[in-house]
Amino acid sequence: MSSDAARPEQHSFHADVARLLMLMAHSVYSNRDVFLRELISNAADACERLRYEALTKPDLVGEAAPFSVTVSVNEGNRTVTIADNGVGMNRDDLVQALGTIASSGTRAFLERIAGSAGEAGGAPDLIGQFGIGFYSAFMVADHVEVETRRAGDDVAWRWTSQGKGTYAIEPLPLDAAPARGTRVTLHLNDASADYAKPDRIEAILREHSGAVAIPVDLIDKPDAEAKRVVDGAAIWAKPKGDIKSEDYTEFYRGLAGQFDEPALTVHWRAEGRQEYTVLAFVPGSRPFDLFDPARKGRGKLYVRRVLISDDADLLPGWLRFVRLVVDSADLPLNVSREMIQESAVFASIKKGLVNRIVQELTKLAEGEPEKFAKIWENFGAVVKEGLYEEPDRRDALFKLARFVTSAHAEGGRTLEAYVKDLRPNQTAIYYLTGDDASRLAASPQLEGFRARGLEILLLADPVDAFWVSTALGFEGKPFKSVTQGDIDIKAIPLVEGAAAPSADRPSPEVAALLAFFKQTLAEAVEDVKSSDRLAQSPACLIAPSFGPDRRLERILAAHGHLKSASKPILEVNPSH
Repeated sequence: MSSDAARPEQHSFHADVARLLMLMAHSVYSNRDVFLRELISNAADACERLRYEALTKPDLVGEAAPFSVTVSVNEGNRTVTIADNGVGMNRDDLVQALGTIASSGTRAFLERIAGSAGEAGGAPDLIGQFGIGFYSAFMVADHVEVETRRAGDDVAWRWTSQGKGTYAIEPLPLDAAPARGTRVTLHLNDASADYAKPDRIEAILREHSGAVAIPVDLIDKPDAEAKRVVDGAAIWAKPKGDIKSEDYTEFYRGLAGQFDEPALTVHWRAEGRQEYTVLAFVPGSRPFDLFDPARKGRGKLYVRRVLISDDADLLPGWLRFVRLVVDSADLPLNVSREMIQESAVFASIKKGLVNRIVQELTKLAEGEPEKFAKIWENFGAVVKEGLYEEPDRRDALFKLARFVTSAHAEGGRTLEAYVKDLRPNQTAIYYLTGDDASRLAASPQLEGFRARGLEILLLADPVDAFWVSTALGFEGKPFKSVTQGDIDIKAIPLVEGAAAPSADRPSPEVAALLAFFKQTLAEAVEDVKSSDRLAQSPACLIAPSFGPDRRLERILAAHGHLKSASKPILEVNPSH
């Protein structure tokens, strides 16, 4: 081999990676322990991937030792090494996986991490959420070395970087390389020397990686025997009575890439036509990318403890905030991931998951309303997407839905409670859509309704304009927008002391004024009429009797789905 061929290849990091590494290296966070959790998670995933590949290529594993992750510390050299015997990487894998960030949310992450640098505990949450945990190594190391050999390859590679904008890749002699898998060595910086202490590393492993599904061993000094710290038993396969709440929490944190507490934990085994075990979590806080169009439900799918997919399409979009693991005994192992997810068994499992999660949320809403209120505050806008996307589930989801109303500005109002408190002669559930509940509460369209003691749903989430336009109603009461022109509320009695204008038989002066407005505004409005919904304001715009909700029109027009919006009707308060 020539000297040129043996010389390491020099590469520059993608610009966003370079900026990220700069932030990592020069910022101080309250909890740098996150680096070990992220590297252990990567190593365990590498083992899971090889276990799956070996189903069709058993020679990749052969008679080698069982899958495991080994953490070695050398206090004298101030190094920590994380080694796995998983799938490993080739040269192209190194460039793709460690030189770039394949994430549409990279720039958002950089903005968030820069903004949270001074906040206790802020950055570790973000690191896991964005799926770029490898780079957290540079929070504690000023030099990182990756030695790797892809299973089945006869060449090995070394990747090195000081986290300063460049990295190098070179061939690695096989006698110095892992038999297969990856070895990541961190040369700790001065401020992180205590991470080379075995007791510190063992404590972090037990706290943050105790629930990973691959065994983790610790070698506390050179040439010492390995000590098993994590047994690698799948937490979901254990009896619930043997699992502590903190075990669930740590598993959730590794699964979700967050440091919060789960708001709801559901662990069950389904038996009957299909057998599968599920461990599902509702996060305690809202992920940064909850409304990213690319985001979907992130579920890990196992078949008899073999990881099939770490991003399986297990849940509909309106449950995309749920994090879960599903281990099936019935799905086939000898077909592709795509074929598995197109099978009837998979569809049945998916339906069962949705049914059970909705059932558990309903149980929580009824038994622990304060706890459920926090979940709804974080994820209610997402759950309401199901009202539009899955009409067959509306009855169940209506029981979960909580609303801000003109009478309950704090929110938490159920449709059941609304219907129970209907005014005499009230035959509909009234609502108003918009961008902000407080502004909706001040809308002039509500004045006549308030005069009659009518409660209005204030719908400020974008999805509200869609589902409320397609839902027939609740408990026989249709939904009606207060901006619709055909609403007649004169039969509903006024509250004591209230007065409302009448639109009947306008005086000649008012009739002349309406005719003048109609002629002057002919290009802008469909009609001009006297209003019976205004009490203090001079005028308001409403939709035609059979037209769509005005906010829905604006949304559709903004996305190019509507050529032009219908002309509104101008209602004038003759008593103003």
